[in-house]
Amino acid sequence: MNEQPIRWGIAPIGWRNDDMPEIGAGNTLSHLLSDIVVAGFEGTEVGGFFPDAQVLNKELALRNLRIAGQWFSSYIIRDGIELVMEPFRKQCEYLREVQADVIVVSEQTGSIQGTKQNVFAEKPNFDEAEWEQLCAGLNELGVIAKEYGLRLVYHHHMGTGVQTLEEVDRLMGGTDPAHVALLYDTGHIFVSDGDYMTLLRKHIGRIAHVHFKDARRVVLDDCRESGKSFMQSFLSGMFTVPGDGCIDFREVYDLLLEHGYRGWIVIEAEQDPDVAHPLEYALIARRYIDGQLLKRVQV
Repeated sequence: MNEQPIRWGIAPIGWRNDDMPEIGAGNTLSHLLSDIVVAGFEGTEVGGFFPDAQVLNKELALRNLRIAGQWFSSYIIRDGIELVMEPFRKQCEYLREVQADVIVVSEQTGSIQGTKQNVFAEKPNFDEAEWEQLCAGLNELGVIAKEYGLRLVYHHHMGTGVQTLEEVDRLMGGTDPAHVALLYDTGHIFVSDGDYMTLLRKHIGRIAHVHFKDARRVVLDDCRESGKSFMQSFLSGMFTVPGDGCIDFREVYDLLLEHGYRGWIVIEAEQDPDVAHPLEYALIARRYIDGQLLKRVQV
């Protein structure tokens, strides 16, 4: 586990979305990073539109910001681990250059998160041979990540083969804790299972990166009933920042502190920036953190 104190970051997805590049396309890197400073966060994760390491490092240094990590789409089951290694190493090299802490991995074989399919009912499911292939491949990638000074953290995600608590259990049971850690995302597990504390309690010893994502229950229920896709759901406003939805982050934060969590807690909420002003929602999250989490703990 990372020995540094907890760092608070906010993901670029509130400003621009990699799955839908047209959303927020007018928001520049300078705009994004400056908003993060105004909102009082210490860093961010790398977005698909980010520049090369030298340019990014200059922009970060100007604002005293850091990079937490970056998403990597693996296709271990579809393509085999040998074909995944080269692009994985290339991304690890970039992340080392920008002094990141983690590389966020999600297996995208069969994923429907970028399709029009019903994200609540049509997710992929892996058979036993595929699970073994995935777990073995992740162990190999975890070894590579360490060569670059990074921790591999696996992101359970709606619309993928590792979404539910049962699937996270299978992944954690089949991978080596020395090489594969877990990214705990409150929003994804809540939308998937209707419960965000069980996974946290069960796997807190494997958690090395955290996403605080909230959900609007009324919108979630409507999206589920309507059978919407992942992108349709977040465009409808299913996700939001802490303090604007139904998740109680106080119990989550308390448990993380109780177990000595050290690392990043990154605010993340897929929303349309033309509807949900990025800086406004970053400030909503910051006020919630300061007033409901940090101030309460200090008292």
